Amino acid sequence: MTRILVTDLPSHLDETITVYGWINTLRLQRRMQFVLVRDHTGLVQVTHARGGEGDEIEAAFERVTAESAVKITGKVVGNPQVKLGGLEIIPESVEIVSPSEPKLPIDEHTGLDQRLDWRFLDIRRPSQHLVFSVQTTVEQAMREVTAEEGFTELHTPKLMGTASESGAEVFKVDYFDRTAYLAQSPQFYKQMAIAAGIDKVFEIGPVFRAEPSFTSRHATEFTGVDAELAWIDGVEDVMSFEERLLRRVLQRVSERHGDAITEHFGAQVVIPEMPFPRITMADALTKLRATGWDADGVKDDLDPEGERKLSALIAEETGHEFVFVTRFPASVRPFYHLRPEDDPTVTESFDLLWKGIEITTGAQREHRYERLIAQAHEKGMDTEPLAGYLNCFRFGTPPHGGLGLGLGRLLMLLLDLSTIREVTFLYRGPHRLEP
Repeated sequence: MTRILVTDLPSHLDETITVYGWINTLRLQRRMQFVLVRDHTGLVQVTHARGGEGDEIEAAFERVTAESAVKITGKVVGNPQVKLGGLEIIPESVEIVSPSEPKLPIDEHTGLDQRLDWRFLDIRRPSQHLVFSVQTTVEQAMREVTAEEGFTELHTPKLMGTASESGAEVFKVDYFDRTAYLAQSPQFYKQMAIAAGIDKVFEIGPVFRAEPSFTSRHATEFTGVDAELAWIDGVEDVMSFEERLLRRVLQRVSERHGDAITEHFGAQVVIPEMPFPRITMADALTKLRATGWDADGVKDDLDPEGERKLSALIAEETGHEFVFVTRFPASVRPFYHLRPEDDPTVTESFDLLWKGIEITTGAQREHRYERLIAQAHEKGMDTEPLAGYLNCFRFGTPPHGGLGLGLGRLLMLLLDLSTIREVTFLYRGPHRLEP
């Protein structure tokens, strides 16, 4: 018999169907057996009146354990007393496809580290499964926007012959008779695509950072969302694109999962108004120092406390959860960020903060070969290993800019969770390579 998903059972009232799933809970009374069966779409109650000796269904429910995989065939009947949709299944046959050991290694009260050890069991919980349903919707919405706006989706190499960006915090890999590096970013390849005449580039893919960081928002492998746009008039074009992207993402998530997110996580999905607030780094530092942050005036970048305080101040002033921080000092930005003619000490770059955490870094790139070389030398960089990248700017490259967004941070904040580990299928950190 064809499988019917739990979510579709209301359209099969008074029909005999088969559901596949896991035993969620068993309540075995003297006369009745009540069993909740769970598939990836929901829970259904299976109700069986004991038949005594020779009752195969009664015997199956007596020996089955929680989290066993089962197939249950029965009639769908309405019952207003059943809280799960006002219906239940009266079973006609029960097949225990794969029994579970009686003692589970984790439950909903288990600490996060142990739950990560048994991640496949942890994700069976509806709240954890919802995380990845939301992630799917987020990525679909991103692809909607990029497709509508004429982006080409590329898949850039993750094995590199030279270390990307600064060369720091990279993983080295044995590669035949030489050393390769896991890509920290698709940045150079995105710009190569722009130089190749592809106007707009988009990628969702893995990123590797050899950071010995143990914070709630860092991982050694994470999923990055990257975009690059050619022929821009300025960095404002990049920020405007991200506004459109994130607004669509939150619209789609609200439409498809808003109620479930509130039920499981107590979070409200707020669809942001456009444009998002913007503040220069200089103004942000002034505003923060007035509150006592960095009272000595020695910082030229935001630390996590500064990000949280600035977001709170902007939210209080504007009611907005997002804020773009712009014009970062050239001293704290990569050599390839464009510096404006009116103030070469800063860059045409930005960070996007959401709920006090940075989720995006973006910028207009320097597209002129001579200036790129000069800015690299200014930072003490050897340009010879970067020849493959720098060659892209020798034969006519348009003005362009782009962004890199952390998918895990976006999901963590969207669901009001405290750590990126909860929204990563299999988390990788300094001390975790398993499962």
